[in-house]
Amino acid sequence: MADNHPTGPAETGADMDYAEHERTFSMFLSMSKWIVILSVALLISMAFGFFAGGGLFGGIILFIVLTIIGYFLA
Repeated sequence: MADNHPTGPAETGADMDYAEHERTFSMFLSMSKWIVILSVALLISMAFGFFAGGGLFGGIILFIVLTIIGYFLA
């Protein structure tokens, strides 16, 4: 039983596909950036609509404006 210790690498499968890894990571970062931008825009719009008297349409317009601003800043 003591003689069954592996000495080589644990993974001996196929080589890594680094190009696919880079594409996946890039997509993950891009999606994360947009989720943060849209979440912040939504929270600010909701606060404006509920607490500042902007109403539903004021909040929707502010959300669209903030999303466009986020697009140009990102």
